[in-house]
Amino acid sequence: MSSMESKMQESTFWWRGGVIYQIYPRSFMDSNGDGIGDLPGITDKLDYVASLNVDGIWLSPFFTSPMLDFGYDISDYRDVDPMFGTLEDFKTLLERAHSLGLKVMIDQVISHTSDQHPWFQESRQDRTNDKADWFVWADPKPDGTPPNNWLSIFGGSAWTFDSRRRQYYLHNFLESQPDVNFHHPDARQAQLDNMRFWLELGVDGFRLDTVNFYFHDTELRDNPPVPAGEAKTLGAPDANPYTWQRHVYDLSRPENLDFLKDLRALMDEFPGTTTVGEIGDDKPLERMAEYTAGGDKLHMAYGFDLLNEPHSAGYIREVIDRFQRLAGDAWPCWALSNHDVVRSATRWGADEDPLAYPKVALAMVMSLRGSVCLYQGEELGLPEADVPFERIQDPYGKVLWPEFKGRDGCRTPMPWSDDVQGGFSPVEPWLPVDTRHLLLSVARQQDDANSVLNATRAILAFRRDHPALVDGDISLVEVGEELLGFIRKADGQQGQERLLCVFNLTGKPQETALPVSIDGNARLLGGPGFQASLEASQLVLPAYQAAFISLD
Repeated sequence: MSSMESKMQESTFWWRGGVIYQIYPRSFMDSNGDGIGDLPGITDKLDYVASLNVDGIWLSPFFTSPMLDFGYDISDYRDVDPMFGTLEDFKTLLERAHSLGLKVMIDQVISHTSDQHPWFQESRQDRTNDKADWFVWADPKPDGTPPNNWLSIFGGSAWTFDSRRRQYYLHNFLESQPDVNFHHPDARQAQLDNMRFWLELGVDGFRLDTVNFYFHDTELRDNPPVPAGEAKTLGAPDANPYTWQRHVYDLSRPENLDFLKDLRALMDEFPGTTTVGEIGDDKPLERMAEYTAGGDKLHMAYGFDLLNEPHSAGYIREVIDRFQRLAGDAWPCWALSNHDVVRSATRWGADEDPLAYPKVALAMVMSLRGSVCLYQGEELGLPEADVPFERIQDPYGKVLWPEFKGRDGCRTPMPWSDDVQGGFSPVEPWLPVDTRHLLLSVARQQDDANSVLNATRAILAFRRDHPALVDGDISLVEVGEELLGFIRKADGQQGQERLLCVFNLTGKPQETALPVSIDGNARLLGGPGFQASLEASQLVLPAYQAAFISLD
């Protein structure tokens, strides 16, 4: 392969092993002083994002929307909500990101629309209009109750009655988010056309919201209950009755695979673009493997296995082992935090050292086989913000309070400085800035060599320098119950690289003998600022430390 061919291949497959920085636009940077983040604010901060050594950004929805679910209820797929700016502002952002070497991925929420979308406004008028079957409508049972027992993730029935059609419509989320009927070919094509619009503008890919929710069982069969004693595996809080069902008929239907192939055919028209799908399922790793295997569906997918509560070395080993057994040629995208879950510094690290733990957790996820999403503020080690009930915005939290406080705690403004609004806005922002975040601001950490921010930069630079960490194979090794260990191996143009990666996620020093299969060439690398010692075949890891050992 020539050097030019190699560079073209690298550009096309940038996503494979890439690190994608997730930006929640409402909370990143307010450029016009209205208390809400916007696209020009993001553009102003792209130099900072590039300094993290990430490969691209993912923007949560910025499309026209009534904002009942903060942009995940779209009323116009092809325009920018005035709250965030204009389509020209997006083009400026795209151009600036590309000039910095950053790819740009955007959210696509195609499983449902807002009830204000013109499609649904037409569909609900009667049963004979051109869009009559573009959404999921069903007759009531003889007693007037909903067609089946399907539940909304946001609480209560997934069905709402509409008096004009004298039918129920399906909504897996808010009643203002009607589900598109993907069994209808024109509705499917319309959503593909919406995505083509953004591809032609020059975006580099899509994060696909609820990618396994597109199709439903046409017979509308009831979901069975979760058998007594079995685990509830969906990424929803236990207080939500949604977790009490096995979601057999309302999501992850087999018809979805053919649509994903149609989507991949569209993406293949635009070389170098990519997709990452969000999967909420009873068997997330199995679904991830199914949706990304074969090179003809999604490029990447992620589930909630590392977005859940467990975080022991044993749990992470089990996740890696299970995915390896199922994966084949599938490609995962891992994350420890995002806009839907409690921040990992609290969810996993609440009882750990607040400075040291986020560093080793990030080093661990950045060393897994796959791509990685890094959520804004995660590079600062931000804990979950405390949002008082009277300031709660999230409809999910309002329904399930106080057992579940919603998602606002991970969506509060980015702290750029330690002034009263964190340098995010000159006015009171849409969500309050947690005072603890001010002490962890970008300005405070920027020049601190020991900060989580600079450790993140070093970890990502180290990852880039080692092909085995970007695109190598992974195999677990035995290093004791309290430690997590695996070997990453890559065969490239410059030869083979093998790295033994060992992580101590605990607050106690740990010691282990190197696996017997490792020969005497083992050499401890300086790594991104971690402290470990290797003498003979004995590895000593202080609390919250990682070791990267070259085996070549």
